[in-house]
Amino acid sequence: MIRTVDLHRGYRIGKKSIEVLHGIDLEIRRGERVFLCGPSGAGKTTLLYTLAGLERPEKGSVHIHGIDLYAMGRRQQSEFRNREIGYIFQNYHLLPELTALENVAVPGAIAGNNTSEAALKALRRVGLADRADHLPAELSGGEQQRVAIARAIVNEPKVLFADEPTGNLDSRNSAEIMAILMELASEHSVTLVVVTHDPSLARAGDRTLVIRDGSIREERHPAGD
Repeated sequence: MIRTVDLHRGYRIGKKSIEVLHGIDLEIRRGERVFLCGPSGAGKTTLLYTLAGLERPEKGSVHIHGIDLYAMGRRQQSEFRNREIGYIFQNYHLLPELTALENVAVPGAIAGNNTSEAALKALRRVGLADRADHLPAELSGGEQQRVAIARAIVNEPKVLFADEPTGNLDSRNSAEIMAILMELASEHSVTLVVVTHDPSLARAGDRTLVIRDGSIREERHPAGD
């Protein structure tokens, strides 16, 4: 489903060059639930952005079901992301002037789908249909994150990326959000890649990838762990 080859990404701060991803080779199978962990600044979000087509690598390639993501033109890549990939941001990134239903409908509108019907279906899947007409400011943090999840899944993507989806939530809401994501992955064979700073959350997945010093170390979870 997802394969990277010799992935490099870095930044320049003044005259100093900092390499964040150092030749990462990675394979993630269809329907697999993978968690990315590591210390702050290790490159977790950079890797997620690069896998999702949001940040071009300096070297290397990213393939999603056999398609080289960065070999596409900009428009083709944008259409591919909208159709095949869902992305959940830590800080929700909801449009404040739009209702929950309208926020969820945005990716569908871009794809030319029946936006209202698909958006309401997605809100039902995250248990928030009764809040469809509320603005983000009228929703709790947990509800806003559910809206963000609904927006990410409205086009029924095959791959779902989530960057610290519980980072701004209390323990109860965190558990509920993770339960939604894991249920989506198992019921619809969605490939799930989650960045988290919480090792206890990561143990719910099939594998944990620990990023440190620009490289990845893999941890597999025994069945029933």
